[in-house]
Amino acid sequence: MITRLFSYFFCLFAVSLSAQNFPIGYQTMNFTDPARSNRPVPAEVYYPGLTAGSNTPLANGKFPVISFGHGFLMAYDSYLYLKDSLVPLGYIIAFAKTETGILPDHLEYGKDLAFLVNQMQSEGNAPSSAYYNHIDSTSAIMGHSMGGGASFLGCENNPVPDAMITFAAAETSPSAISAARNINIPSLVFSADQDCVTPPATNQLPMYDSLASDCKVFINIKGGGHCYFADYNFICSIGEVGCSSSFTITRDQQHDAVIDFLVPYLDYHLKKIPLAWTIFNDSLLYSQRITHMKSCITVGIADPGSLDQFVIYPNPVHDKVIVTSGRAQERITKIVLRSLTGSVVLTRHERDETGSAASEVDLSFCKAGAYFLEVTGRSGRILVFRLIKV
Repeated sequence: MITRLFSYFFCLFAVSLSAQNFPIGYQTMNFTDPARSNRPVPAEVYYPGLTAGSNTPLANGKFPVISFGHGFLMAYDSYLYLKDSLVPLGYIIAFAKTETGILPDHLEYGKDLAFLVNQMQSEGNAPSSAYYNHIDSTSAIMGHSMGGGASFLGCENNPVPDAMITFAAAETSPSAISAARNINIPSLVFSADQDCVTPPATNQLPMYDSLASDCKVFINIKGGGHCYFADYNFICSIGEVGCSSSFTITRDQQHDAVIDFLVPYLDYHLKKIPLAWTIFNDSLLYSQRITHMKSCITVGIADPGSLDQFVIYPNPVHDKVIVTSGRAQERITKIVLRSLTGSVVLTRHERDETGSAASEVDLSFCKAGAYFLEVTGRSGRILVFRLIKV
């Protein structure tokens, strides 16, 4: 266990050495989309600069592009913690400034996010642009709440982005859940278990389940809230006043959790750093701040969190679920059943301190519905399964 943790922190240190701390430049850009009757698509763009400030020259190098969609009645300036964390590491973020009114068009908003990725890459190929030869070929679409749902719409049948990342994504019209069935790119879906604005059970979980991606990850932040995925915003806070007393972490702590997972995820998918995937997976396995699910068929490198470590069956389950170890050297030491909100329903420690190869858990007392089953191995690794009780 100690050796594994040392390796983890060594890897984290190694990756940090590869990143420069760029000053943050920024500018307002006013694009038009000729494919949609010259629809205006203004954006606030933050980029690695030679110096910090407005319209400063870009730093040397090529940088991946991220387009970001804000939440309902929110704006780009509610997400400045993301640019403060990502731009110094060598990412360009284009914050969409469209659909800020009381009657937003979700579909057009999703198209705006897709358009911004394409437009910024065009800027990188235009000799007259300040971004000429500064835009990498890789990109991602991200968004929060309404912007998260719009990200699904923007990524539907869209092979251009290399990844999609959403935070407390909201169901949209047309349906983000339905759009997920036509999304094949790697996807990371964040939720918070105290979110009463877009509850995971009716928003992010169905989106995750519907995704057609060969590699998809669901991260639920324990004790977090819907608006904590953003900086403070009065309108957003009004929307979650009914559940804000249930939070067990602070906004800063939720931001820290987001960045800890987001940076290695982007570094792997956009900067193509293999070591970042190892760090990301180790964070999934060891972090006590989250529960997670992952389904990755191929990721290009060995996956230390592959699901052959433990197996559960049957699923769905009527009365008893059996947990077995898929590896001879691994054994089960602890099993925790949680509700979708993260509340502990059952905790079971194996009697033998060395763990057991198989364990039978009686769930006959549980109500029908979806649960998270956390299985801890002797190595300290934790895998989380989504279990359906019928």
